[in-house]
Amino acid sequence: MRILISNDDGYLAPGLAALVKACEGLGEIDVIAPEQNASGTSNSLTLNRPLNVYRAANGFRYVSGTPSDGVHLALSGLLGYRPDLVLSGINNGANMGDDTLYSGTVAAATEGYLFGIPSIAFSQAEKGWGELEAAARTARSVVEQVIAGGLGQAFLLNVNIPNRADADQLPRKITRLGRRHSAEAIIEQVNPRGETIYWIGPAGDARDAGEGTDFHATANGRVSITPLQVDLTEHASLGAWGQRLGL
Repeated sequence: MRILISNDDGYLAPGLAALVKACEGLGEIDVIAPEQNASGTSNSLTLNRPLNVYRAANGFRYVSGTPSDGVHLALSGLLGYRPDLVLSGINNGANMGDDTLYSGTVAAATEGYLFGIPSIAFSQAEKGWGELEAAARTARSVVEQVIAGGLGQAFLLNVNIPNRADADQLPRKITRLGRRHSAEAIIEQVNPRGETIYWIGPAGDARDAGEGTDFHATANGRVSITPLQVDLTEHASLGAWGQRLGL
């Protein structure tokens, strides 16, 4: 078993170290993560400059780019072999609902999936790394279950874990993505040079957080496991659009 592990919080993040430690003994592990925090970078690849890859004192490799950059480099030549499984996380905060579209954590796993490799993204429901060891035990258990079920066909799972000391004992639920309200207003400031600058506002509240969603599961003490897909085609409207455009 060969496992590639990445994240978006950077190679020094506690969540990454916890996930790597939790997976010890499952197989050969390689780590390649961003040099700096790359939260919110989604599936972006760096195409306008070369990338550097360094090796840290703990053996982790880190890249001067995005989470997708690191996994892409690893799978397209850097590793020299094809891993059996790609893991990403453990993220400092949730990746649920619409947030998955922006998440660098989910993006790293998605890159593995695009290469045809089973991939899993792990996140804690709240920021601050609270009860991280319990989250790591949960991640280990999920990985063990996935391996036991077979790794033949590629899949992409998004796992969100409540910040609880008994997280590894909580029930698990297969969920769908919820939805959020629109983001809150931008934050406008003036920098020391007198220039106006803007910050993206906080994420909005959950709009669809009902039974069956990832929001509902974690809020009710369950580990949320959401199978994801990359196909953005709105299949149900293909016929309607053909008629509308006379095609």
